[in-house]
Amino acid sequence: MSGNMKTMDGNTAAAWISYAFTDVAAIYPITPSTPMAENVDEWAAKGKKNLFGQPVRLMEMQSEAGAAGAVHGALQAGALTTTYTASQGLLLMIPNLYKIAGELLPGVFHVSARALATNSLNIFGDHQDVMAVRQTGCAMLVENNVQQVMDLSAVAHLAAIAGRIPFINFFDGFRTSHEIQKIEVLAYEQLATLLDRPALERFRRQALHPDHPVIRGTAQNPDIYFQEREAGNRFYLALPDLVESYMAKITALTGREYHLFNYHGAPDAERVIIAMGSVCDTVQEVVETLKGVRPLSPAAAIPFDPEDVHLYRPFSLAHFFAQLPGSVQRIAVLDRTKEPGAQAEPLCLDVKNAFYQRDDAPLIVGGRYALGGKDVLPNDIAAVFDNLRQPLPKDGFTLGIVDDVTFTSLPARQEPLAVSHAGITACKFWGMGSDGTVGANKSAIKIIGDNTPLYAQAYFSYDSKKSGGITVSHLRFGDRPITSPYLIHRADFIACSQQSYVDRYDLLEGLKPGGTFLLNCSWSEAELEQHLPVSVRRYLAQEKIDFYTLNAVDIARELGLGGRFNMLMQAAFFKLTAIIDPQTAADYLKQAVEKSYGSKGASVIEMNQRAIELGMAALHRVTVPAHWATLEAPAPQASALMPDFIRDILQPMNRQRGDLLPVSAFAGMEDGTFPSGTAAWEKRGIALEVPVWQPDGCTQCNQCAFVCPHAAIRPALLNAEEQDTAPAGLLSKPAQGAKDYHYHLAISPLDCSGCGNCVESCPSRGKALQMVSLDSQRAMAPVWDYALGLAPKDNPFRKTTVKGSQFETPLLEFSGACAGCGETPYARLITQLFGDRMLIANATGCSSIWGASAPSMPYTTNHRGHGPAWANSLFEDNAEFGLGMMLGGQAIRQQIAEELTAALALPVSDALHAAMRQWLAQQDEGEGTRERADRLSALLAAEKEGVPLLEQLWQNRDYFVRRSQWIFGGDGWAYDIGFGGLDHVLASGEDVNILVFDTEVYSNTGGQSSKSTPVAAIAKFAAQGKRTRKKDLGMMAMSYGNVYVAQIAMGADKDQTLRAIAEAEAWPGPSLVIAYAACINHGLKAGMRCSQREAKRAVEAGYWHLWRYHPQREAEGKTPFILDSEEPEESFRDFLLGEVRYAALHKTTPDLADALFRQTEDDARARFRQYQRLAGEE
Repeated sequence: MSGNMKTMDGNTAAAWISYAFTDVAAIYPITPSTPMAENVDEWAAKGKKNLFGQPVRLMEMQSEAGAAGAVHGALQAGALTTTYTASQGLLLMIPNLYKIAGELLPGVFHVSARALATNSLNIFGDHQDVMAVRQTGCAMLVENNVQQVMDLSAVAHLAAIAGRIPFINFFDGFRTSHEIQKIEVLAYEQLATLLDRPALERFRRQALHPDHPVIRGTAQNPDIYFQEREAGNRFYLALPDLVESYMAKITALTGREYHLFNYHGAPDAERVIIAMGSVCDTVQEVVETLKGVRPLSPAAAIPFDPEDVHLYRPFSLAHFFAQLPGSVQRIAVLDRTKEPGAQAEPLCLDVKNAFYQRDDAPLIVGGRYALGGKDVLPNDIAAVFDNLRQPLPKDGFTLGIVDDVTFTSLPARQEPLAVSHAGITACKFWGMGSDGTVGANKSAIKIIGDNTPLYAQAYFSYDSKKSGGITVSHLRFGDRPITSPYLIHRADFIACSQQSYVDRYDLLEGLKPGGTFLLNCSWSEAELEQHLPVSVRRYLAQEKIDFYTLNAVDIARELGLGGRFNMLMQAAFFKLTAIIDPQTAADYLKQAVEKSYGSKGASVIEMNQRAIELGMAALHRVTVPAHWATLEAPAPQASALMPDFIRDILQPMNRQRGDLLPVSAFAGMEDGTFPSGTAAWEKRGIALEVPVWQPDGCTQCNQCAFVCPHAAIRPALLNAEEQDTAPAGLLSKPAQGAKDYHYHLAISPLDCSGCGNCVESCPSRGKALQMVSLDSQRAMAPVWDYALGLAPKDNPFRKTTVKGSQFETPLLEFSGACAGCGETPYARLITQLFGDRMLIANATGCSSIWGASAPSMPYTTNHRGHGPAWANSLFEDNAEFGLGMMLGGQAIRQQIAEELTAALALPVSDALHAAMRQWLAQQDEGEGTRERADRLSALLAAEKEGVPLLEQLWQNRDYFVRRSQWIFGGDGWAYDIGFGGLDHVLASGEDVNILVFDTEVYSNTGGQSSKSTPVAAIAKFAAQGKRTRKKDLGMMAMSYGNVYVAQIAMGADKDQTLRAIAEAEAWPGPSLVIAYAACINHGLKAGMRCSQREAKRAVEAGYWHLWRYHPQREAEGKTPFILDSEEPEESFRDFLLGEVRYAALHKTTPDLADALFRQTEDDARARFRQYQRLAGEE
C-alpha cells in the first residue's frame, strides 16, 4: 500500500485531478456531478494552486448551456477549461460539444453518468446521457472505480492537451461518483512530469488575441464545409496511440496496468463479457469465483473472462483486437443504456461492427443492465455466462429485472453464486434522511480509511426525498482492496436508527449467523417482546445474533442535541465492531467533532464529545430469550380493501421490495402516469413528537392548519349525528360562526413530520396545541380517519380568509418534503383555493421531488374526484411547458365556444339556452365556473339524445370548467436556468399564474448559490459569502405593466398571502407570485419548527418585503403598487446571525462578514425605499 493513501469518493478524485490541469471551470449544479465543482470551488477559495501556480477561477453559470458556452469561450481565450455535469445538463451542452470538438480545443467534461428523464425523472446512474453525445466528436474515456477515476482522469486532461481533442471523462453516477474508497492519490509533482509543455504552449499561442488576430466560427457554404470536416480526421486517428502512451505512463507511476481495452483472464478464453463502467469490477469478481468453483470436466473447463472498455471514442479496432484473445467464440456485450427501436445498444453495435466481415467472428449477443441505478449483483453476471453456454444464447436480454411482458430478462440462476468476501467486514445502517446517519457513516469510513491500514468502501442508498426518506449505508472494511460495486446483501453488522422501521422493513435480511444488530429505541427488554415483530425475534434467536439497544434519542435530548443522535450511534458502532480500538476510535471521533463543529462554538463541541462517551457507555446487550426461536408467525390478517396500485406497487416499494416488481406490474403505466393521492396510504410515522389538541385553549383560528407543511392537521365540522357516532377520543367544542356544528381539530399522528410549526404559530401559545410523543398518539389514527370521512359540507366562511380557507379540502397532503418545509404550505393553500380545477407545470427541483416521488403522490382529489393535474417536463423549460398546457386547453375551449354559439340556434329548452348563454358570457371567469359547468352538463345530458352537436358538446364537458393554470418552481429555475422562458411567458400576456418558491439557493441539489442569493450568504459556489446583490425578479416582471406581481411571506402576513394568491389567479393575464420559503439549507438556529416565524422575522427586519403590483389599479386611476410591509423595526443583523448561512461567515472571517452584512442591509434598505417611492409613500 502506497504512503499517499486517502479515503474519498469518485467525484473528489475527479476534482483532485482536474484542479491540477484547470485554469478556468465554468459550471452549473446538477446531481450527481455537482460535488466535483464544489470541491474545486472550496479549494480555490483556500488558495490551492494548480500545476501553473494559480488557484482555479470557477464561475457558476445560469444553466449547463451557459456553462458550455463559457467553457468554449475560455478555451478560445487560451485557458485550460473544465466543467462537470450529467444527464439533461450534458444534453444541453451538445451544441457546444460539436463546436469545441470541431475547433480542436482541449476542454475536459467530467460526467457522473446518469439516467435521462424520459417517462420519469431519475437522478441515479446509467450511461444514457453519455451515449447521447457520442456523436459530437469528443473523445470518451470511462473509469470503473474510484481509483481509476484518480488515475485515468489525468489521461483525459493530458491527452486533450497533446491531442487537441476535447474529452468527456465519465464514470457511473452515484455508484462511482459517491462511493467512498481508500485509494492512492496522484501527487501534482508526478502529474507535472507528464504534461506536454510544448503542446500547452502551442494551445496558448493559438488563442484569440488582438495582437495576432484571426477569425473563427465562420459561415461556410457547400463548396468547402464537407472537406474541412474531413480535414480533422488525422487528429482522431492519432489519438488512440496517444491515449495508450499516457496510460503506459500512469501504469509506470502506479503499477496499475491500463490500456484502451483491459482484458482480464486466460489467453485461451472462449466466452467473454465486454462492458464499461463499475460493472466491470463485478464481472471480474464473478469470473474469479466461477474459476474457483468450476468442476473438473471438459465441458466446464472453457475459460471465460471480461474485457472492459476505457477509451470508447475513438473506438480503436487495432487496440481492441490486440487485447481480445483470438480463441473467443462467444461474446456478451453489456450496455447501460436503452435506445428504443435500435437493433442493439451502442457498445454492442460497436463490437458487432468490429467483427464485420471477419472470418473469425464469434457469436455476439448484447444486453441492457442497471438502468436508473439498479444494482447489479454477481448472480446477474453469472446469468450472463449461463446464457453464453446455451446452444442459442438470448440476444437483447435484460439483467436484474423480471420482464414478463416482452420476455427479455435472463432466467434467474437455480443456485445463487456465493462470492467470497473473506477478510472483509460488511456493515449496514438503516437511517432516515436528515437524522445524521449518512453523515456519521461518512465520518466513520474516513476515520478507518485514513487512520488504519485497512481498506474501506462506503456507499449510501437512499430515495429521492430530501429528509424523512429512508437511507441505507453500506460499509465494507478489509485488509485488501474492495472491488464489490454493489449493495451489501450479507452483513456482519446491522444498525437501525429508527425504531419505527422494525414493523416496516426486513431489517435483518442477510445478517450473518452470529452477527450483531444494534437498534436505537426507547424500549426496555420487556417492551421488546411487545414491539418487535415475531419475524425479528425469531431471526435473532435462531441465528444467534448479538442484539444491542441504545436509547440514543433520549440521551441526545438530555445532552441538548435535540434529535441529533447520530454521534451516539456512531460511537456505539465503533464499540461493537472493534474494527479499531474503541478508545482510539473515540479519540478520532472527538477530533472529527472539533473539525466539523468548530465554527458552532464550544458548547456544541462539548455536547457531541459527551455523546461519543455515552454512545459507548450506554449500550445495552439484550438477552435474547430462547423461546423466541420457536415463535410461530401470526396468522395473516385480512388485508383492508385498497386500490390495486396500492397493494401491488406502493406497498412493495415502500417495503423496499420495488426491485422485485416485474415489468407486467406497470401495464397501463408505460407512459409514466401515476394515480393521484397515493401518499395517503403511506402512514410513515416518522415524527418523534406530534401535536395534540387541547380544545379549551383553542380559538378556532385555523392558523395551525394554514401553516402545516404536510396537511396533517385540519379543522372539521360535525353535525349532531356525526357528533353522536364519533369514536372515543374525538374531542370537539361548539363551532364559532357555524351554528349547529361542532368544531374538531383533526391531527394525523402517522402523517405528521413533527416539525412543530403549528405549535409555534398558534396565537394561544401552549394552550391549544402541545407536542407529545408519537407513541402516545398512535391510537388516535382512527379519529383522524373518522374526521376525514365526514360528509362534505358547504364552507360557512369565505374561503379567502385564513379561517375559511382551511375548511376547504387540501389537495396536497403528506408530501415527502422536509419537516418544517417553507414551500409546501403555499402549494397546499393554492390547492385549497383552486385545486379542483388546477393544472400544474412543475420545474424540476425540490417541489417536483416532494410533489411526485414514486410511488407516493401527495397531490390528491376531493370527494368528487377532482384535483390538481400535475406534470414535470424539465428544469429549464417549465414556464414554456406550462404555457403550452394552457394553450392546449384554450384551443379546445375555443372550439367548444364556437359549438355552443352554433347550438344556440337549436330548438332546446329555455334552461339549456340560458345555461349556454351564461357559459359563453362567463367562460373566462374562475369564480363559479364549476357550478356553471355542472349546470350545463346536466342540461346537455337530458337533451343530447339524437342531436349530434349537443352530443359532441357533452362529450367535451370536462373542458367546461375554466382551468387554473399554475407554473411552480424554485429560484434556481426562475432566476437562473428558466429565466429566459419565464420572461417570455410573462411577456406573452397569456393567463398563467407563476409561483416561485424562493429559498434563495438551489435547495434540491444541496444549497448552491443562485441569483436569488443575497450578498453575504454562504452557499456552495459562494464559500466566502456571495458578493453580488440579489436579483429583483419582481421588479423586472413589473416593468411589463400588464403582469400581476406579488412578494409574499406566509409566516409574516397570512392575509396578504391569501389576498395576493387570489388576486393573481383572478387577474386575466400573467401573474408572478414570489414566496419566501425557509429551508434546511439556511441553517435556522431556532430549528425548522420556527420556519414560519423565520419568515416573520425576515419581514420585520426588512430582509424581505411584502408588496403587490396590480395592473388593474392603474386603469382605475390608482397607484398600481401596494407596499404591504411596514417600516422595518427589528435588527437586520440579528436576523442574519440567526441563520448559519450568514453566521458561519461571521465565525470564520468576522471583518469580511461585517462588511458584507452592511452591504446586504444597504441593498435591502435601497429596495425598500424604491418600493416606498413606487407606492407613493415618499
